[in-house]
Amino acid sequence: MNDGRPDLPLDDEGRIRLQKLLALAGVASRRKSEELMLDGLVEVNGEVVTRLGTKVDPATDLIRVDGRRLPPVSGKVYLVLNKPRGVVSTMSDPEGRRTLQDLVADRPERLFHVGRLDTDTSGLIILTNDGDFAHRLAHPSYEVDKTYVAEVTGQVWPKVIKQLLAGVTLEDGPVTVSKARVIEANPAKSIVELVIHEGRNRIVRRLLDHVGHPVTRLTRTQLGPVRLGRLKPGEMRELTGEELGELLDATQL
Repeated sequence: MNDGRPDLPLDDEGRIRLQKLLALAGVASRRKSEELMLDGLVEVNGEVVTRLGTKVDPATDLIRVDGRRLPPVSGKVYLVLNKPRGVVSTMSDPEGRRTLQDLVADRPERLFHVGRLDTDTSGLIILTNDGDFAHRLAHPSYEVDKTYVAEVTGQVWPKVIKQLLAGVTLEDGPVTVSKARVIEANPAKSIVELVIHEGRNRIVRRLLDHVGHPVTRLTRTQLGPVRLGRLKPGEMRELTGEELGELLDATQL
């Protein structure tokens, strides 16, 4: 095939039987996929499909199984990386500092990073060779939640959490905090978790500094449905089909 898609047993029109595609995509066995179709749980382009001979285009048809999006079959890659502290969130750096490119040097694709993390912030960052996806996912209009865990100075009291949830206005405008909670609190330092959907420069650090608790350590642990999980600093993995499907829906792709 010359369109960058993985090699699938397609007909001359680039189509494949739906239950076969579901089986190859790992949704279920061929027989179980047929049962899912007969039970009315499979949609193609918004229409329930129960006819077992139905063929689809795996690259362009929008397929859902029990409401969950099945990502299109393509040659695109979607990776989640645990960026270590000290690594610059760019693919090159004129100052010669360690960059994301150094961590993915063995990948053959030309990868884009989705948004940025400060050099002194660690955690989850998505890399892809799908430019449209990268642009949309980073755009604030799609309001994809980002979860951060911050170690801060001083003891964070409940009134500070209420202040954050009520909304804080910084010098470049208001910031909406979707969720906030204290994980650990001591007189010397506390650990808090924040969920926001903005990506303004150093937004979490400025936000917590504004309420009197400067950040000493910061990690992004989740972006939309994608969790950092057990990934160690410098490690990466591919997004699961379920994670990718949710992000494609969130960005209306």
